[in-house]
Amino acid sequence: MTDLVMPKFGLTMTEGLLTEWHVAPGAAFHAGDVLFTVETEKVANDVEAEADGVLAKIFVPEGETVPVGSPVARLAQAGKDAGRAGEETQRTRPAPASDTEDAPSARKLMAEHDLAREQVTPTGRNGRVTKGDVLRVIATPLARSIATKQGLDLHAVEGTGPMGRIKARDVEGAAKLSTRPLPAPTPAPEPAPAREIVPDAARLATARRVSAAKRDIPHFYVSHEAELSALTGLRGQLNADPDAPRVSVTHMLIRALGVALTEHPAMNRIWAGDQIVAFSQANIGMVTQTPDGLRIPVIRDAGGTALDDIATQARDLATRARSGELGASDVGDGVISISNVGMMGVTSLTPIINPPNAMILGVGAERQLFRPDENGAPALRREMTLTLACDHRIIDGADAARFLAELVALLETPLRLLRPARGAADPNAGD
Repeated sequence: MTDLVMPKFGLTMTEGLLTEWHVAPGAAFHAGDVLFTVETEKVANDVEAEADGVLAKIFVPEGETVPVGSPVARLAQAGKDAGRAGEETQRTRPAPASDTEDAPSARKLMAEHDLAREQVTPTGRNGRVTKGDVLRVIATPLARSIATKQGLDLHAVEGTGPMGRIKARDVEGAAKLSTRPLPAPTPAPEPAPAREIVPDAARLATARRVSAAKRDIPHFYVSHEAELSALTGLRGQLNADPDAPRVSVTHMLIRALGVALTEHPAMNRIWAGDQIVAFSQANIGMVTQTPDGLRIPVIRDAGGTALDDIATQARDLATRARSGELGASDVGDGVISISNVGMMGVTSLTPIINPPNAMILGVGAERQLFRPDENGAPALRREMTLTLACDHRIIDGADAARFLAELVALLETPLRLLRPARGAADPNAGD
């Protein structure tokens, strides 16, 4: 038998979310069959079998995040280890408890509510049904809480949920019909009943990812105002050409980040475990809102790609991100992402770094305001607030300040975005 491990998709992947098993324990499969699905960098990847075999045992259930290289299941060769695989599968399944081993209070509740044992999911040792298991079937936690406050006996309440389960509205309806005097009203109205929502695998993975990012990455921030009058003028001229792709401010920011990283290769690296990974080209992540949450496709070699091509590539990636069609090659291997919330009128954004990136740029809305000119007279300006979040393990404050100042200089003299970067990235920078 051999162990099936969490594969590595991309240079910077350190862990993956196992979202779905496609083969059950004890089942046979053939080479090329999909065994399980992994979500990395918010993109789903199917893991296929390399040879025929049998899935003997599952170590990692759906919804768990595990490091790269960790065993997720045990495989047996077809025919050769089939007998051992069956024994392994049987050992992983606890023998079901008999009815007489269930808690007496659970048996009583099942009898009172005419519940078959098969309708209750046991959580006790060796498959033993507990009183709580039955209560979860006959009444929701919120319904039990309301019944306790109202002094109602759940046995007198008729449930309208699946299998007769009692819901909160059932208890509230019974309370209105009850002749029992209600508690004296309080001056302040009681809050509306809350409900519990079980997050889906994608939201759970996002929650774990951002929590780990804030916990494990020592963030620091630098901010700068960029004057966009020249950039706005250039963008207007570029978009006046009907035969050229339309260019947005985000596209110009991506190009500016690519040029800045190319000209400052010491910033084009990440902290990975106990190692530093330096990249030979500037790959820029673009935070994109989709119906399934945020996705971060990557524009490759933004320092060596023309602005029109960046606009075309970014628009295609955003479309495929919203339709759920991103592939493994569309994400990962980047140092910095850009999150632009300016279209929502937000003045500034202090973002959280997306691991394993070393930086993320928060972009606020363009706004018009008066600033004193060189003679002290008020002058109308178009400004935007940029906030750069950095990983202090790999970037120092002075380096971050210089990098952001260079980015602002590129935006304020935007003709540089139409010319090649002044230096080539050095893959050995920082060694």
